[in-house]
Amino acid sequence: MNAKSWVLITGSAHRLGREIALAFAKAGWSVLCHYRTSKDSAQRTQQEVQDAGADCLLVDIDLAQGNAAELLMDQCVQLTGQPPQCIINNASIFEADGAPSATAEGLQKHFQVNTATPLLLANALYNRLREVTDVPHGAHCVIHVLDQKVHNLNPDYFSYTVSKLALERSVALQAQALAPTVRVCGLSPGLMYLSGPQTQANFDKASLVNLVQKRIDPADVAQGALFMAQNASINGCTLRTDNGQHLIPLSRDVMWAIEEAAN
Repeated sequence: MNAKSWVLITGSAHRLGREIALAFAKAGWSVLCHYRTSKDSAQRTQQEVQDAGADCLLVDIDLAQGNAAELLMDQCVQLTGQPPQCIINNASIFEADGAPSATAEGLQKHFQVNTATPLLLANALYNRLREVTDVPHGAHCVIHVLDQKVHNLNPDYFSYTVSKLALERSVALQAQALAPTVRVCGLSPGLMYLSGPQTQANFDKASLVNLVQKRIDPADVAQGALFMAQNASINGCTLRTDNGQHLIPLSRDVMWAIEEAAN
C-alpha cells in the first residue's frame, strides 16, 4: 500500500469511525479524519492513528449543508494534493421517531446527512478523478455505512431507517453509474454501542440478539471496510457485518423489544 493512499472517513472522531481509522492506519493508509463537533475526540483519534505510524489530518465540515460534499472534497484535495483513494461514509443522524410522529423537518434532516451527502460525496470523488489521466480501474472506492435494519425491517427510528434504506438501494445504482472509475459498496453493521436512550443493562442483553449470541466487535466491522477497500473485485454489493443479527426478525427495534420483554 502506498503511504500516501488517503482514506476519508466521515464521523471518525469516535465509535465505529475511530475503529475504521485505526484499521486503515495499521494497514498503511493515510487518514483524513472528519468530525463536526467532537474536536477533542478527533484529536485523540488523530494521535492514535499517528501512533500507528500513519499520517492523519483533520477536516471539519457540517454534513447537513447542501454543498457539504463539494466543500469536504475541496478541503481534502487542498490538504493532500489529491482526491482520496477511498471514502467511508460513516457519519449519520440517528434520532428516535415513528411513522405517525415523523415530520418533514426530521425526514429532510436525516435524508441530507444520511443519504444525500454520502451520495454526492461519491459523485464529487468521481468528478475529480475524471480530471486525472490514467486512473486505475477499481483502485478508488466509496463505502456507504448502512445498518442491519435495512435488511430486517421494523418501524422504529422511522426517518433514520428510511434514509438508510434509500442509501442501501443506491449502492448498486451508483456502482453502475460511477464505473469503472469508482467502486461503490455498502457495509451493514448491527448493534455495537449504546444507542440513544438505551441503558447499559438493556445494551448488555440486546447486543446478544444475533446468531452468534455475542456482542459485535467494532474492530471486525472495520476490517470489513478495509477488505472491501483493498479488493478491487468487490463492487455494487453490501457486506453484512452483524453476527447474523439481520436474520432474527423483530417487530420493534431490538432496544425496545428487550425493554418490552423485561416488562
